[in-house]
Amino acid sequence: MSFPVIKGTGYVLVHTPDIMHHHGTTQSLERAAHPDSDYLKSLNDHTRSYDDVVAYAPNQTYIGNLHPEELRNVPTPWFQNGLENAQRVGTFGEIMPQDEFYGLMKISDAFDLVSLEEGFLKKAKEKLEAHPLFKDDVAKMGNGDTQEDVERFIKDHHADPLFHEGHLVGCVKRAHDVDVSLTAHIIFENLVSKASGVLAMKHLVDKTGLDVNSIDYVIECSEEACGDMNQRGGGNFAKAIAEVVGAVNATGSDLRAFCAAPTHALIEAAALVKAGVYENVVVVAGGATAKLGMNGKDHVKKDMPLLEDVVGGFAVLVSQNDGVNPVIRTDLIGRHTVGTGSSPQAVITSLITAPLDKSGLKITDIDKYSVEMQNPDITKPAGAGDVPEANYKMIGALGVKRGDLERAELATFVTKHGMPGWAPTQGHIPSGIPYVGYAQQDLTTGGLNKTMIVGKGSLFLARMTNLFDGVSVVLERNSGEVEAPGNGVSKNEIKEMIVEAMKELAAQLMKE
Repeated sequence: MSFPVIKGTGYVLVHTPDIMHHHGTTQSLERAAHPDSDYLKSLNDHTRSYDDVVAYAPNQTYIGNLHPEELRNVPTPWFQNGLENAQRVGTFGEIMPQDEFYGLMKISDAFDLVSLEEGFLKKAKEKLEAHPLFKDDVAKMGNGDTQEDVERFIKDHHADPLFHEGHLVGCVKRAHDVDVSLTAHIIFENLVSKASGVLAMKHLVDKTGLDVNSIDYVIECSEEACGDMNQRGGGNFAKAIAEVVGAVNATGSDLRAFCAAPTHALIEAAALVKAGVYENVVVVAGGATAKLGMNGKDHVKKDMPLLEDVVGGFAVLVSQNDGVNPVIRTDLIGRHTVGTGSSPQAVITSLITAPLDKSGLKITDIDKYSVEMQNPDITKPAGAGDVPEANYKMIGALGVKRGDLERAELATFVTKHGMPGWAPTQGHIPSGIPYVGYAQQDLTTGGLNKTMIVGKGSLFLARMTNLFDGVSVVLERNSGEVEAPGNGVSKNEIKEMIVEAMKELAAQLMKE
């Protein structure tokens, strides 16, 4: 059977301290309810510098500079043990500073909704002119507006302010005077998501050496929604991102499934390629401003820095089998159905053991599971515990119950088949997808044979259903045997069928 492959990835972070202060939901609600609160007054004292963010070990893991197994060796808490000589650019992407990102938002702005003060814009333009991925895009930034114009947009036209290092440097305008789906707040969220998605996809194209014109389809799977009052979630982030990246031959669509969306999208991309509909499909998502500083109050109470100060993004290229890169086993899909139930055992059974049973595999046959890779530095102080570790313990316990491993092996299961969490709390960003870049390495030049990507989501948050959600898929080392996409027939078999058809046609003509 022919399976598609993971051909490349891009992973990016953007340091957004001022966006966190002014647009993170926790801070925004606090400002509305208690504008003079001690928490708001303490934000600056608990905000990290860009250098601290770059030196933070989980961030280096996210962009490809520190393998998850190496992250284990960094003393915890990680925020107290920054890495020396940490780099902005990694194997998979980069950590972009906030001022450059505002410039990227302007580049990604198709309707002149981002206003940047002319002096600030000039400096941002200079930095992006030196950026290898955006030097050809700076002309889109224009010349900027006066400080007076920026202040007028905010005061008279309900624009959302843009701050940098505490100073007003621009704003995002509303896109309609009465449409509640086009307010400045929503446009701001959407532009951040779009621009961070652009950054991730740009790195994917750069890291893989992919001809951008060869991209056929884009699936965007963030947690934002764009539209107007008549179709609030109509989209389309996918084509908007593809347009900025220059993928002129691509079409695309948006997929939404809360935190599970990236794994859903990965499976759908694989299905499209396997069916022969498209040759190159990109799965991409930018980050969410709403979740910046989400657990900030707990971090401040424990005298910690605000660790949720980065917007995340990723992009994955799914292509036809090349005989080298890891295959996506579309026949080994786990799925939480409507009738599955919400108990932990039911969820783990549907997502983990059900797909393994299709191929007669044991839980221990999967070398590494990528589950909800939340960073415990962030979640433990907030009372949520170590999320990846909890998932691995449940998988291991189910393995013991099934007889796949001995009870005595349970203690080592977490280390052997799991990984420490390193992803920022950006909802869809941590759920399974952060490991795909490393999985590509581990299943080609590394020593692993099978990994599983698990995405889980909370559908009840939308108040439309109480159901849980989740899907999983197995990634496997490529056997080197390449077959034609679609029906799984090999190239040699196709040639033989053509020859036989020609013989039959010749024989028929001779009879006539």
